[in-house]
Amino acid sequence: MMTYLIRRLLLMVPTLFGITVMTFLIVHLTPGDPAALQSGEEGMNANVVASEVIEQTRKLYGLDQPIPVQYAKWVGRLVRLDFGTSFADDRPVLDKIWEAIPITLLLNVLSILLIYLVALPTGVLSALRSGRWQDQAIALFLYLLYSLPTFWVASLLLTFFSVGDYLDWFPLFGYLSDGAGLLPWYRRVANVAWHLVLPVICLTYGGFAFLSRFGRTVMLEVIRQDYIRTARAKGLREWDVIVRHGLRNALIPFVTLMGTILPALLGGSIIIEQIFGIPGMGKLSFDAVMARDYPLVMGIATIDAALTLFSLLVSDLLYVMIDPRVSFGRRL
Repeated sequence: MMTYLIRRLLLMVPTLFGITVMTFLIVHLTPGDPAALQSGEEGMNANVVASEVIEQTRKLYGLDQPIPVQYAKWVGRLVRLDFGTSFADDRPVLDKIWEAIPITLLLNVLSILLIYLVALPTGVLSALRSGRWQDQAIALFLYLLYSLPTFWVASLLLTFFSVGDYLDWFPLFGYLSDGAGLLPWYRRVANVAWHLVLPVICLTYGGFAFLSRFGRTVMLEVIRQDYIRTARAKGLREWDVIVRHGLRNALIPFVTLMGTILPALLGGSIIIEQIFGIPGMGKLSFDAVMARDYPLVMGIATIDAALTLFSLLVSDLLYVMIDPRVSFGRRL
């Protein structure tokens, strides 16, 4: 196990290097000049209007140097865990990321917990009632949920539950009311929860529909195996057969699926955060791309890539905990 772990960690280094190279090239080859955006002359003739200002801005940010030189300098800073400063406001990139992470983490943790708490039992129930009216009713409801576009659902929720013409139950945007920082902690928590009700609904229903159908398919394959029939033939209770023998083996595909959860937790949702005005990682990423803020884009992309590689490693290690038959040591 230790040999496998060391080998995987070593392989993560060139993989992360390749991801940063591709991301750096894509970012710098994307149309748009950060210097022109900073000087307010994007789209104008640089030879006539503010050309000197643009050139000074490019030198200030090092954009006048060849791309390989720019990348080498960026890697040199990355080794020191320095992601540079943002083009937009000259603030350290890490400071801006750490400000956006807490709200995104809270929003996505709540959504994922709700998805798994509801989707797993629903998927198991559908598998156990396969072909019956309960399974068909659940399938119809889930397919309807899965077909609803997120932006459309978010717009409807805001229209009917955040506008005075209908039901003015929830805030229109943001995650904290003005002056809520002066409230006691329990009222501040309640205020944040009040703001996050509609965003959590929008983040939950699509994943709930997908995971429920995924759980049904996996559970159907498991309960048709010979060892399940053998367990029932031994006279075990149906609960023990499903939970102890069936569900444990059905969790293995979920572990693979969970390998993408950690980067998703911190990556945020661009659409939801834009619509509800939540200053999280999704909105930060969108604003960075639109402003051609290269250091911020590279910082976010590098952190997401590292988290993805780490999550895949953790999911591989969890296989051993769930299924004792899996042993990485035997492969080496």
